[in-house]
Amino acid sequence: MKASNQFPFGDKKLKLAMLGMVDGNGHPYSWSAIFNGYDPEEMAKCPYPVIPVYLAKEPKDTLQIPNAEVTHIWTDNPDDAIHVAKASKIPNIAEKATDVIGKVDAVIISTDKGYEHVERCRPFIEAGMPVFIDKPLTDNINDLKQFVEWERQGAKIMSSSCMRYSKEYAPYRMSTHDLGELRFVTITTPKSWERYGIHALEGIYPILGPGFVSVRNTGTIERNIVHIKHSSGTDVVVAAISDMFGSFGVLQLCGTAGHAEVSFSDTFYSFKAQLMAFVNYLRTGVRPFPFEETIELMKLVIAGIKSREEGGREIFIDEIQI
Repeated sequence: MKASNQFPFGDKKLKLAMLGMVDGNGHPYSWSAIFNGYDPEEMAKCPYPVIPVYLAKEPKDTLQIPNAEVTHIWTDNPDDAIHVAKASKIPNIAEKATDVIGKVDAVIISTDKGYEHVERCRPFIEAGMPVFIDKPLTDNINDLKQFVEWERQGAKIMSSSCMRYSKEYAPYRMSTHDLGELRFVTITTPKSWERYGIHALEGIYPILGPGFVSVRNTGTIERNIVHIKHSSGTDVVVAAISDMFGSFGVLQLCGTAGHAEVSFSDTFYSFKAQLMAFVNYLRTGVRPFPFEETIELMKLVIAGIKSREEGGREIFIDEIQI
């Protein structure tokens, strides 16, 4: 693995590459627009209609992350890259993902199929480039072992769900919430446990902190009902149900001194905060949160799959050995 000669990059204008696009994930459009701005007429043709809606609500003078630009785009289907480039003002379309090596400072892997991420990341990590990887980092133990090995060798890897940065959840983080000791937490997400369970998990992680003990998924691949135990004594139930699009990020917190229910709503805010955290990491070399947190979260994802496949057996996190 080569070492980056410039990292951290300080105040220089950052050049970034947006790489990959898969079904059901419009991040190349939205994330690139948060860096570059966008063409309203072209963005209106985006196949994810929610994206131009929330972008249009943002004042133009605060839309973009300053002094950083997505200069290159590559997508699995070349036609997608052509339109993302027009909509999000990206000047260069790469024929191959690896063509961006030596032309940008860092890459963003903008796909959310965890089982693909090792191979999508490999050439850039081996080239010594910092990499941001869309959630989940992975969904299986072998690939998690590879990412852990790379990170221990000095690779600059960051991965997160935008839910870590939810402004709606922020008042209830460990240091600020006044609900007493939490006893029961529920949170909801649509789509699959494999791709979207991490949204729920990373949403509650800053509230409960590290120390998850076990996972039991008594649901099915379409209806995941996941009971998670935390060392604090809190029981968590995550519902990841494939068609539950009207209930994304509904969080309920029940404590010894009070209770709260809050719904995630400001997607733009969370995306921008997430991307700014990566930019700050590139500039300072200081991680916004320990990589060990990502490891624990991936163990929860993997345990949830394993439990479901084993008929709802309680999987202790210690069983997920790396």
